[in-house]
Amino acid sequence: MRLDPVVGAAIADAYMAAPTRDERAYPAYAAFCHETVQQYHFLIGRVEFGGLGISVHIVDVDPYPNVAAMVDDVRQRRLMVWASAASGNAHPYLSDGENDMFRAVHDVFGHAASGRGFDRHGEEAAWWKHSSMYSSLAGRALATETRGQNCARIFRYDPGRFPEQKAVLLPPAFSDPRLVRLTGSAATSAAAP
Repeated sequence: MRLDPVVGAAIADAYMAAPTRDERAYPAYAAFCHETVQQYHFLIGRVEFGGLGISVHIVDVDPYPNVAAMVDDVRQRRLMVWASAASGNAHPYLSDGENDMFRAVHDVFGHAASGRGFDRHGEEAAWWKHSSMYSSLAGRALATETRGQNCARIFRYDPGRFPEQKAVLLPPAFSDPRLVRLTGSAATSAAAP
């Protein structure tokens, strides 16, 4: 799966043009938060009770140079997550703890599950893979948190900086994984709204 740069730039523009928060997005974020907490409890839950038994440690620096190092840790039932609080970029809806839970589940169920890294193509594959674990309502918020924010970072920001976090919904053309067409090795979305 690869992210077409024209689509990525259009997603980035939609994210950048959106306000910091939109109350119409709150039901999607409430569902997203609830479903993320459930995934997190499965992630850290004891193996004998059906969980994955992964020990999550919140750290103040970016812990992994690449996805292979993270996957190696996950195989050993541990995961380090870069603390939301360390970024100085507070989320307008999620608490730092909720955002850290999301980072953990996205790293495991998006990046590790797809085996893809943190470049634009890896982020696209991780969003697409992880979206199957969310309801359609919560998936709208997931798309903003992953696809929107990463496209803004990659296409509109210095690669080392992250854009302002937002609690908004991207247009359905950019947030519905069913609208992604796989053509050969490239993934494209429906035309921009």
